[in-house]
Amino acid sequence: MATVWHQWLRKSIQSSSTLRAVHTLKVDPSQPMLKSPPLISLDLPDVWTSNVMDFDPPSIGECSNERRARVIDGKLMAEKIRAGIAGEVIRMKESIGKVPGLAVILVGHRRDSQTYVRNKRKACEEAGIKFAMAILPDSCTKDEVCEALSSFNGNPSVHGILVQLPLPDHLDEEKILNLVSLEKDVDGFHPLNMGNLAMRGREPLFIPCTPKGCIELLVRSGVDIMSKKAVRHHATVSTVHALTSNPEQITREADIVVTAAGVPNLVRGTWLKPGAVVIDVGTCPVEDPSSEHGYRLMGDVCYEEAVMVASAITPVPGGVGPMTIAMLLVNTLNSAKRAFNFH
Repeated sequence: MATVWHQWLRKSIQSSSTLRAVHTLKVDPSQPMLKSPPLISLDLPDVWTSNVMDFDPPSIGECSNERRARVIDGKLMAEKIRAGIAGEVIRMKESIGKVPGLAVILVGHRRDSQTYVRNKRKACEEAGIKFAMAILPDSCTKDEVCEALSSFNGNPSVHGILVQLPLPDHLDEEKILNLVSLEKDVDGFHPLNMGNLAMRGREPLFIPCTPKGCIELLVRSGVDIMSKKAVRHHATVSTVHALTSNPEQITREADIVVTAAGVPNLVRGTWLKPGAVVIDVGTCPVEDPSSEHGYRLMGDVCYEEAVMVASAITPVPGGVGPMTIAMLLVNTLNSAKRAFNFH
């Protein structure tokens, strides 16, 4: 699988531990859920260039007689998972009078970050999970962020803490993330969680939700990963980044393509192998006065072209995002179960 990441990849997960970290949440007996969960916001890379202005979509008439890719409905899958989580939360409340709690720290006014946090709040409320949030201005200091973190770290009703990324440039992201309590690190970015995930035979408390959500989408869609040119699960891995000299050629060889560059229309239809499965992690806000919030989210993949080439594809929005949030709720639920010794 050719994966289009960028600078974020150096902090991401490159381990077969995901395969070992199977922990079932009873949603659908025929579809065991892999243990894990949060959506990481990706900075726009310095080198990637966007094709958003160059795209001339084919007309409906040109596409009407062509076979189109099956849409992988991450929203529908996530709803089923969240229904199972809600059931577990009810069982916990009835048994011990406790419910899980998630706290989010939001710094600044990035529109995409606001959208992600809004969706997380809604998902928590629907699942019966307590939601708390600290909102800080762009100009806040590291000490102010740390104070909010310390408050959530010491709050026994909070079982998961998420610092919405990216942070403003003047804040040291690494130092701030390191301050999140290991037992509440539902993003999986604490050094010990990252280290245990990367080491053979070790198990982290939490696995980051976005890559976990991508695997979950593939598994629940019936995509055969083993032996394919793809990410993990006994697949052959190829990585394409901003300095790769021949990204189109490498990506065109992939059976499964996962993109996470944050650049609209970066991956064109000509980049794809016919019949490939495409998981689009990329999100980028694009001005749209007709939209409720004045913008819309676009993925890395030129959807109108890719849908004519791929066998299956995730939309943006409605693909990876909902599944990532569902994984976040799973991590928060598991953290609460661990804290209360609830089974």
